[in-house]
Amino acid sequence: MPGSAPNSRTDETLPFASTGPYGHRRRMRERVIARGASVLADYELLEMLLFCGIPRGDTKPLAKALINQFGSFAGVLSAPVAALKKAGMNSDSIAALRLSSLAAQRLGGAEARERPHLGNWEALLGYFDTALEGAVPGQLRVLFLDNKNRLLADEAVSGTSGQGRETVREAADILRRALEVHATALILIRLCAEGSEPGKIIGLDEPLARELVRAGGFLAITLHDVFALHGGSWASLKQLRRL
Repeated sequence: MPGSAPNSRTDETLPFASTGPYGHRRRMRERVIARGASVLADYELLEMLLFCGIPRGDTKPLAKALINQFGSFAGVLSAPVAALKKAGMNSDSIAALRLSSLAAQRLGGAEARERPHLGNWEALLGYFDTALEGAVPGQLRVLFLDNKNRLLADEAVSGTSGQGRETVREAADILRRALEVHATALILIRLCAEGSEPGKIIGLDEPLARELVRAGGFLAITLHDVFALHGGSWASLKQLRRL
């Protein structure tokens, strides 16, 4: 309207909806929601964490200065409180960084508990003692592992100890499941029924093991070992040099 003040125009009619820090913060949040937080550079991630403790103003200069001073994003998160205060951070900002660091540590710890590392005998036998307690006797279980020998899944399979086509089919089913969970390695565990000796039972799964080695080789999926367990007794095809 004639005579209206220039600043009476609505945001929609302006070339830029906002030129201040509020518009910048909104755009960053929208970017994270639309494309995920992985698109953020380290200084941008730190900049957004600082939003929690600095409700107004541009946090980008402080984020960059902190990384310069402490060497990296991780260095900022682990820096002493006194050093962060000296660098210009207030208590709310420091608390926000400490909480994010603690959240990451607990998330990592939860992942380690949910995906135990089974790359050595001690860890594997410990898993047998706890996770398989109360499992169905006679059952064949498959541990699906990633390339760092972390457990992705522990599942029962038919495991009928068959021959010929039946063995090929069982191996194909196991390998198909391995591809679904992105496993690169397998461990088979036969839970012996009462009165069965692991040393005698272990041979029944040898044909399946050999088919898994053969077919798995084409898919870059490794069979680490096959075990037969009963109580505290066990037998291993690899230990018996049959795998």
